[in-house]
Amino acid sequence: MNPKVTIYDTTLRDGAQGEGISFSSPDKLRIAERLDAFGVHYIEGGWPGSNPKDMEFFTAARNHKFRHAKVAAFGSTRRAKDVCSRDPNIQALVEAHTPVVTMVGKTWSLHVREVIRTALEENVAMIADSVRYFKERGKEVFYDAEHFFDGYKDDPDYALRTLAAARDAGADALVLCDTNGGTMPADVARIVADVKRQLRAPLGIHTHNDCGLGVANALAAVGQGAVQVQGTINGYGERTGNCNITSVIANLALKMGVACVPRENLKHLRELSLFVDDLANVRHDIRQPFVGATAFAHKGGIHVNAVEKVARSYEHLDPESVGNRRRVLVSELSGRSNVFMKAQELGVELTKDTPELRDILKQLKDLEHRGYEFEAADASFQLLVQKTLKRHKPFFQLLGYRVIMDKHGPDGLNVVEASVKLKVGEKVEHTVAEGDGPVNALDKALRAALVKFFPAIQQVRLVDYKVRILDGGSGTAAKTRVIIESTDGTDLWGTVGVHDNILEASWEALVDSVEFKLFKDEKRK
Repeated sequence: MNPKVTIYDTTLRDGAQGEGISFSSPDKLRIAERLDAFGVHYIEGGWPGSNPKDMEFFTAARNHKFRHAKVAAFGSTRRAKDVCSRDPNIQALVEAHTPVVTMVGKTWSLHVREVIRTALEENVAMIADSVRYFKERGKEVFYDAEHFFDGYKDDPDYALRTLAAARDAGADALVLCDTNGGTMPADVARIVADVKRQLRAPLGIHTHNDCGLGVANALAAVGQGAVQVQGTINGYGERTGNCNITSVIANLALKMGVACVPRENLKHLRELSLFVDDLANVRHDIRQPFVGATAFAHKGGIHVNAVEKVARSYEHLDPESVGNRRRVLVSELSGRSNVFMKAQELGVELTKDTPELRDILKQLKDLEHRGYEFEAADASFQLLVQKTLKRHKPFFQLLGYRVIMDKHGPDGLNVVEASVKLKVGEKVEHTVAEGDGPVNALDKALRAALVKFFPAIQQVRLVDYKVRILDGGSGTAAKTRVIIESTDGTDLWGTVGVHDNILEASWEALVDSVEFKLFKDEKRK
């Protein structure tokens, strides 16, 4: 195993091939800047000539000074029975003006015969000619051996011949690709070791996640001497995705002792992961290793009690080492330690000797039994604690609300109107608002009633609204749980409401959302 491995990020090319993933040219440049700042060695910008957006990126990247990373352009070897100087794909790579070129070529004899339909010897010449063409132009060249592991299993001699052709033409590294994502870690390790023994060339690894083994296979290859790992942030990619380079970096640096990115940058790993998700407009995977919101979340009472005493008893590393944090969840599984540590996390003044601690735990379990869920509703839990401790001061009193929906004819427009009547101090406020739906109309009317008393309410907006039917056997009379996520542009918080009536459950969550904002602002004064 090598003491150092270079990281080759292909989020902007292979990652963008994932379903639902699309980056604009400015997005791609912003991601490249972040990857460079994080310490990634190579950034694959796309396939020149395949679309105008990729060429726009290469033009912008050419005028941008990267501090650490080199930008790579990706393309295929020359066409059969042609020359590089006339091949449009090869010339598009030239026009990208990148310091690094990554050539992909056929390694599997099945693909040579049945897909590109040329002779095995011609394919070897295509690889050698293409690599040599760019080496003669002073480029750093990586050869991506497509379907290498399938090709090796089918015809190892031919697979190795294709690699040798790239090596002899001057390729700086031979990247072994598990393109179908079906190879097992033990086979990856065995085959990489054999290639290294026979060819004595720098090797890279490019894996896909079709069997959920993308990261495991990449690490297995590093264990046998691979010096480059290719992958994507958060594992974006075709089908089930590529090797998740986010997890690879953490495992290499913190588990295997292999240098890859500057150690001090690891604390920005979660931040990088969230940044790319935001630009891709993808909801973050809370269960992602190392960087997910639940990666260091503890729910069971026994676990929380142990973590309170010795953190490493239930944590494989310090959450802050990857920019994450410990979270304590409260639920029907909670013990007193959960409540105490959660209260501390939320900044509630509470000690283990606080007599109300047992009352808070009892209320929590009762409410969870009735269908409430506080794991994603920290704000509602904090208000519950404040009320139990008798520290809560209601900011307003509801006098009544009404929601009306009008629809005229099958093609008529829906008109949804909500009115809210509140009392703030000694003043009564009655407002009416229209919305896209009943909850949206209620939210607008509530905030319109409060804004003259609490101007900061203007900053609050709902970012997510989830509904869960808790007892489906009751049909339309089923009990409903509503969870609302809100933000004021600085903080993000969740609130929960439960009721047989979906509007009443929504109202409860809305009120908690507004009250939490007001409580939070007052506490900061």
